Amino acid sequence: MTSPADRGAEYRRRGWWRDETFLDDLRKQARERPRKLAIAGRRLDDAHTDTLDYAELARLTDRFAGGLLELGVQRGALVAVQLPNRWEIVPLMFACMAVGAVICPIAPECQGEELRHRLELTGAKVLVTVPEFDGHPLAESVRAMQDELPLEHLVVVGSPAPAGSIDFHEHFVRSHWEPDLEGLQLQPDEPFVVLFTSGTTGFSKGVVHSLNTVHSGVRGYVDAFMLRDDLVAAVTTPLVHYSGFGQGVLASVMLGGTVAFQDGPDRAGLLDLVERYRATLLYGPPPTLTGVARAQQADPHDVSSLQHTVTGAAPVLQGLVDEMRATFGSRTYSVWGMSEFGPITISRLDYDQDWAAHSHGRPIDAMEIRVDLCHDPSKRAPVGRLRARGASQALGYYKQQDVFDAELTQDGWFDTGDVAREDGRGGIRILGRAKDTIIRDGVVVPIAELEAVISQHPKVTEAALVGLTGQVDDPILAVAVVRGGARPTLEEIQAHLRGAGQDPQFYPERLEVVDVLPKTLTGKVRKVELRRLYAGTS
Repeated sequence: MTSPADRGAEYRRRGWWRDETFLDDLRKQARERPRKLAIAGRRLDDAHTDTLDYAELARLTDRFAGGLLELGVQRGALVAVQLPNRWEIVPLMFACMAVGAVICPIAPECQGEELRHRLELTGAKVLVTVPEFDGHPLAESVRAMQDELPLEHLVVVGSPAPAGSIDFHEHFVRSHWEPDLEGLQLQPDEPFVVLFTSGTTGFSKGVVHSLNTVHSGVRGYVDAFMLRDDLVAAVTTPLVHYSGFGQGVLASVMLGGTVAFQDGPDRAGLLDLVERYRATLLYGPPPTLTGVARAQQADPHDVSSLQHTVTGAAPVLQGLVDEMRATFGSRTYSVWGMSEFGPITISRLDYDQDWAAHSHGRPIDAMEIRVDLCHDPSKRAPVGRLRARGASQALGYYKQQDVFDAELTQDGWFDTGDVAREDGRGGIRILGRAKDTIIRDGVVVPIAELEAVISQHPKVTEAALVGLTGQVDDPILAVAVVRGGARPTLEEIQAHLRGAGQDPQFYPERLEVVDVLPKTLTGKVRKVELRRLYAGTS
């Protein structure tokens, strides 16, 4: 069995790991293209777009690094950042690299006991947040629990800020710190970021990545699309998620490109960003891309610069591929990954234009995948449990290394928890979570794809499929969120599936309608709650 040291040497030889960091990339871009636009961040409520070129981003990184040192942040300390898509996240992330700190991004939707759990687990000394988000007083709620936490400094971007907190712009932006950063910079193999999982059955786990494990994922992503320094990425996903800061910010800085984003869901506003900054790549989940296409149809913008539309987090359907091609003239590519690795598979440039509707693609260069029999990982299967390994694998779970190690086989294969089928081209199509698997006539039901199809019904906005008993040939229940109060019938749902060419043996036999599906902070449906709610009912 190959040792970790041998694997690391091989990863470096192949260029997946390196001795430089993303901070070195930023310094290089600031020297070579100081006036090139690095980031454009739109604040919707203020009708304003903040922009930073590479020289400004590097200068603010040093200033923010000084601000962190003034707060007593030392090498290895955790800095929690709970912000919507604001420009401040970007120099703050690089400032953490500059002082050797570990950044812990937290979604603004994370509140209450889950937020307490994350702050307690990480022992974060600093939290940067906003006064409120979606009507919830984030800063005040943290201030109320601060005395029970290791948290020493609550830093607030904007006003009103609670008493005892630190004004972010006063401390980090208006104070012109000139720190001595010699010897502090984060090294490529040290912990860089703690990303929290969805926590579908309990409190979330903190995934620890180094700069190199992130680099291999980002490198594989940009290489798959042959991206260069002319990249202008319009990103719709949160910058506190891997896809936002990794495939968005870090990929752009590594290449010397530009990343554009906004702090809320505004489809027309996103089209303005695409048009204004001549975006070459649009990234977002399928529902977002559908919404952007509809906005373009209603109010056309000049989107002729777009070359790629990239999507993930849900299966891609043929209708989306067709709509994106007709609306934007771009090809659509499917990316699948997870917090423990970042991007793992991508439908490639050499695939035909419709392949994203049939496959999540094949692995990036730094990764391997295999499909095992669900209950016997020693045997391969065309449909079964998906496992992955490679240079992008996280270092572990923060303070829960035993839990992470338990998911690994002796030869390093990580159990993704997903069921997949091979696509015949060295790639896979994700069928759903293994714990939610339904078997019908000996065949695994393609739950994720069926849910995506049902969600396209004109009377449905979102749907989830569950088996209520956990037994073979479990009756299939569809739980749907209706559109505008128009309740669909089970027969209408079945007819819709039939029209989409889905196999009749997988049709749901029961339909329930709800106002909202129970979800985790990352948007995954808590199917255990649906089973608990509907088991034993008819």
